[in-house]
Parts: sequence; structure tokens; C-alpha cells
Amino acid sequence: MSAETPAAAGQFTRRRLQFRAWRGGRPFWAGLFIALGGLPIAYFPYANLQIGHLTLAMATTAGSGSLIIGVLLVVLGVSLWFQKHIRVFAGVAAILLALVSIPVSNLGGFLIGFLLALVGGAMAVSWVPGEPPQDERPVEGKGRGDAPEGAVPGTELPGIPAPGGTASDATVPRPREGMEGGGPTQTYEALGAHDLSGTSPANGANGRHSAG
Repeated sequence: MSAETPAAAGQFTRRRLQFRAWRGGRPFWAGLFIALGGLPIAYFPYANLQIGHLTLAMATTAGSGSLIIGVLLVVLGVSLWFQKHIRVFAGVAAILLALVSIPVSNLGGFLIGFLLALVGGAMAVSWVPGEPPQDERPVEGKGRGDAPEGAVPGTELPGIPAPGGTASDATVPRPREGMEGGGPTQTYEALGAHDLSGTSPANGANGRHSAG
């Protein structure tokens, strides 16, 4: 018995999860309330209340109408479980039948069936299917992890090494190398080499030549 207990518990858990998934994809509670609301509406007009030696008949002249309303509510409630796309029609129909049951079926089954059908119809109309979960997207202006803002993870930016790597030689600026006296030396461009203002540090002129 102990060997079968884990298998039975696992099967029960699997069945329970399957029922939960099935229940979450349709207006289950709305259909249950509507179906339960139809039972007292259809039952009370045909029931007799026994009080000692006194028999109290609760039948009305519209007994057939009460039976029809109760059966329709049960059918609408069950239909919501298997045909969820009719939820708006079924909800509106259940609300109307609950209102009609007040004068026809002993105040809607002594207000029990009326309230159940009314609440179930409102729940059916307001029910909407849930959206499937989507992948999370990075917030605009913010990167993921160590990536800078606006950068896509996995891309390598100039001068910035990728995560877990080192910067390549092509992205690191280095001084130009030249040959002087048979050995490599570092040379830098002189200041003012690209100065277009006409001023040179040698003559101190400002680029203007005097006439004559």
C-alpha cells in the first residue's frame, strides 16, 4: 500500500492541475452559479411543504413556465463551460430569465435562484479570456545587465570589451611609431599642425601680411 500511495498522490495532483487549467480558460464560476440558480426555480413550484399534518403546496398556475426557466438556466450554465464564446449572450439571457422568474416562479425560487442566476449572468458578461505570458522586453533607455543604455546585449562597442573578454588591439588608440637612430620612437604630431588660422609658433605672426 505504501508503494501505491506516491503514485496515487502524483496522479491526483496531475488531475487537479489539469482541472485548474481547464477551469481557468473559461467562465467556470459564472456557469456554475447560473446552473445552480435554475434548480430552485424549477423545483419549488412542484414541491410540497409538510408541516405536521398540514401539507402546503407551493405549486403555481405557471408551473410549466418555472420548469422551462429552470431548465434553460441549467443549459446556459453548462454551455458556458464548453462554449465560452457565447458568454455575453448566455449572461444576458440568464439575467433576463432571472428577472422573469420573480413573478412566475415564487419570487425566483424564494430569491435563491434569482440571486444566483443574476450574479452568474453578470460574471459571464464581464469575463474575458486571459492573455498568454509574453517575453519581458527591456525598458526603453535601459539596457540589460552590464550593457549601457540603448545597447543590445551581445554587441561589442568600440573601446568597450565584451563581458568576459578583453578589448581588441584595433579598438585601443596607440601613438604612432617611427624610426629614429635605428630604434623605434614615439612621435606625436606637433601642436598647430592642423591649425588653419595662419598663426605659427615660429614667427608669432597672426597670418596677416602687411602691404609694401
